[in-house]
Amino acid sequence: MPGRPLFTRIDRYMFRQMALSLVAVTGGLAALIWLTQSLRFVEMVVNHGLSLGTFLELTGLLIPSFIAVILPITCFVVVQFIYQRLSGDRELTVMRAAGLSPFALSRPALATGLIAVGVCFLLNLVIVPDTLRSFREFQWEIRNRMAAFLLQDGVFTQISDNMTVYVRTRDADGTLHGIMIDDGRNPAAHATILAQSGRLLETPAGPRVLLQDGSRQEIDRQTGRLNVLTFGENTIDLNRGDKGDANRLRDMSEVSLHDLLHPEGIALPRDEGKWRAEAYKRLTTPLTALSFTMVALYSTLTGMFRRHGGLLRPLVAVLAVVLLLAVGLAVDNLAARDGALIPLMWLHSAGPGILCAWLLFAPELLVAMRARNLRRAAA
Repeated sequence: MPGRPLFTRIDRYMFRQMALSLVAVTGGLAALIWLTQSLRFVEMVVNHGLSLGTFLELTGLLIPSFIAVILPITCFVVVQFIYQRLSGDRELTVMRAAGLSPFALSRPALATGLIAVGVCFLLNLVIVPDTLRSFREFQWEIRNRMAAFLLQDGVFTQISDNMTVYVRTRDADGTLHGIMIDDGRNPAAHATILAQSGRLLETPAGPRVLLQDGSRQEIDRQTGRLNVLTFGENTIDLNRGDKGDANRLRDMSEVSLHDLLHPEGIALPRDEGKWRAEAYKRLTTPLTALSFTMVALYSTLTGMFRRHGGLLRPLVAVLAVVLLLAVGLAVDNLAARDGALIPLMWLHSAGPGILCAWLLFAPELLVAMRARNLRRAAA
């Protein structure tokens, strides 16, 4: 006789509904969050004159991080909704009458939760650090290098917080005419530079502008006199004057798991605890997808059947997940301050799922064990 298939037709029916719903809900929420978060970069794009394609490329790098955050939550929402609908349509009642145990009814949801856990691990350990690194490098490039090459005719372009460039006209070959540069990078020598023409240059040290036939005006703070220096040719560095220009400091969200676990020499000594806590956060957060799935299963597969449904159990499940999210934030902050509390991160991520699994499947397991013992005794 052929063996029992790993997934029955009922499993595939329920899994297909949850998988499609999970993709739709996660994609919709990710798009909504992307829309709200991308508004923060509109000002930077407008001020630097970037194209729509550059804006979409820049903000699109944030989408994987959004998905990594919302996937455990959407997993709970989808499992809760699908099983609640199956219960309301009496489908769960028919399945129970056909002899399906709580574990058999839970298999499609557990498969969905395990897939979500795998996707979260892939996102947290590989994709999100790479995309965030590309995002911050792209953002730094725009603020420190690209802005200098996006000068518009007749517009005061703010290259940085302390440097503004004005160009009257720009030829097709890149020659600039009527240039004015307000350079306040050195507070002790704030200067205004005027030039009849010039050209932008890309160098390994960053963007520069070659000025021709101009003057540099600077006020002597001691005497109050205006010093004017004329020149035939001069080169001005258009890099920002802060310390972050030469070497962009890496944030812990964009480094690899290995670097987070071994931050010596990479992070500041006072931040090493935060880096290690971030490493374990990446390892523990995916487990919440399975825990939230178990919370939804326990909510929908236990309790008495009600003809017109009930709001109490779904409401309690939602409040439980909200409470777990709040506790998770508190545990992450505590673990970042004290490394001895890192085991709490594992307990918070896996504990609720283990507890709900025990409450849901333990009676079935005990009955199976008792039946097996009776069969052995009878033999």
